Amino acid sequence: MNRILSIIIPVFNEEGSIKLLIDRINENINKLIKKEIISEHEIIFISDGSTDNSEKIIKEVLSKDNHIKLIVFRANFGKSKALEAGFKFAKGDIVITMDADLQDDPKEIERFIKKIDEGYDLVSGWKENRLDPLEKRLPSKLFNWVTSKLSGIKIHDFNCGFKAYKKEVVKSVSVYGEFHRYIPVLAKRNGFKVSEISVTHHKREHGKSKFGYERYLRGLYDALSAWFLLKYYEKPMYFFGKIGLILFLLGGLACSYLTILWFLGNSIGTRPLLTLGVMLILIGAQFISMGLIANILIDQDKKRVSDTLYIKEICERD
Repeated sequence: MNRILSIIIPVFNEEGSIKLLIDRINENINKLIKKEIISEHEIIFISDGSTDNSEKIIKEVLSKDNHIKLIVFRANFGKSKALEAGFKFAKGDIVITMDADLQDDPKEIERFIKKIDEGYDLVSGWKENRLDPLEKRLPSKLFNWVTSKLSGIKIHDFNCGFKAYKKEVVKSVSVYGEFHRYIPVLAKRNGFKVSEISVTHHKREHGKSKFGYERYLRGLYDALSAWFLLKYYEKPMYFFGKIGLILFLLGGLACSYLTILWFLGNSIGTRPLLTLGVMLILIGAQFISMGLIANILIDQDKKRVSDTLYIKEICERD
């Protein structure tokens, strides 16, 4: 089959894993080419501000292998920016994202592609038998349950970085903050079909985990953002306008009541209800205005921030 596979791998201080990971990927890629599942491939590493020898090792390998490319960030900007840069430069008809720590097994790539061929646009990995410490697994289960309920997407593991995408998906989503966890939500918002497969998960062999509990606080904020985008992205006026209209009507009722009392000869200048009514009208008008402005912004073509702000260099073999 004449199609290209792109494998995108964010890297942050994984010098002990890179050579072995490349060997394992190439071993499985050769099998895919022999089976004519793919015809070409590229492996794109994104060094997200690595301070060890990760960049040096990748450059040594790419000097001998023209399938390997390296994008070097000026500093550590996070996984979302790394993935977005990879998405921008990927040429593949199918894109695989995976971690550099050897916990994702390249043998699963063929299963991902077969699932894509069943008609899905995005296939997420599910680490059903996850070999991580309990203090990492429990918050992740809670996070995934909440995200599934908010988004309505029935997959088990939004956190898993091992995913497969059709080209159309990666070219249509913009990831920032901790939004790499919510790419399935963004894809669903854009009308793509999402599924999952159970994948093998290995214990970390080298380096240290980049896990931190503060990520879940940021993830909670992004979960609410993802829910809002999924439900109101195309019609923000439905959200802001509804709140604004309710507040405006309540304020109008209060002021109308006071107006009637004033015509009947009652003093209303010192009544707290007058202040409340005016405030409700003003706040309601502000919410309606926010909805109108949001609609105008959505209707305009959004310009993505250029990845060249983060990228120090791009390396590939001539």
